[in-house]
Amino acid sequence: MPHDSDFHLHSTASDGTLSPTQLVDYAQSHGVSRLALTDHDTTAGLAEASQAAAARGIAFVPGVEISTTWEGVNVHVVGLGVDPGSAMLQDGLALLSQRRAKRAVEIARRLEKRRIVGALAGAGALAGPAAVTRTHFARWLVAAGHAVDAASAHKRFLARGKAGHVPSDWVDIATAIAWIRTAGGAAVLAHPLRYPIHNRRLRYLVAEFAAAGGEAMEVVSGSQALDRTGLLVELARQHDLCASGGSDFHSPEQTWLAPGRFAPIPAECRPIGDILASAFDATTLKAVSSG
Repeated sequence: MPHDSDFHLHSTASDGTLSPTQLVDYAQSHGVSRLALTDHDTTAGLAEASQAAAARGIAFVPGVEISTTWEGVNVHVVGLGVDPGSAMLQDGLALLSQRRAKRAVEIARRLEKRRIVGALAGAGALAGPAAVTRTHFARWLVAAGHAVDAASAHKRFLARGKAGHVPSDWVDIATAIAWIRTAGGAAVLAHPLRYPIHNRRLRYLVAEFAAAGGEAMEVVSGSQALDRTGLLVELARQHDLCASGGSDFHSPEQTWLAPGRFAPIPAECRPIGDILASAFDATTLKAVSSG
């Protein structure tokens, strides 16, 4: 059932295909009236998105999605209600941007060894002023005729063990949470069921996240298997984490990840509005549980 709230969305400021203004319009066309822009490791799109939302009567939460590494696994931590003027946050994001740029150069070098030439320039053209991500490489590989779609490009060239795979050197979870909290935001563990870990390790991940000061978890998210939501509800309650929800929308081409399209948050969860009142009216945030 579609929601009128979505707290995990991406724009061209990172690896989305819509500008912040276009994203706000697209979300509104899908019935979303409360949203957060959570681009990867950047707050560059927040000002534009905030202005667009205000002009359209849409409630807006400034956000970011920070890349971390936990036991060799890339784990994302969303910050909601962050102050983009925070020096500590911006210094941290600048560090990640530098590491992402180095990774892009190495990905292109490894692809060139496979006689796939021009990847860095091609991916860079797609990224524009944003940092080059693996998603941009995947889109370029499709455009250049090396793969039929982005999913196959990731699987054939960018996944672990493939020619263009470069291990990420991000920050640990505690560091990301510190950046978010210093910026006045709430730290949210993004799409916990998407990581390539079994349930036992997932329990360790959530416990470590909570112990480090994490305050919420995406109990529901786009493309999540409904039969596993119960595990996330259990873990959220066990560690006193609030529940958030978001589609993780990137592009209109991914129709299954449209804004506002994810399962309802179970009623037994504590909504993230309980800890975001200063950034957004808590009573409206609770609407994400009912859509």
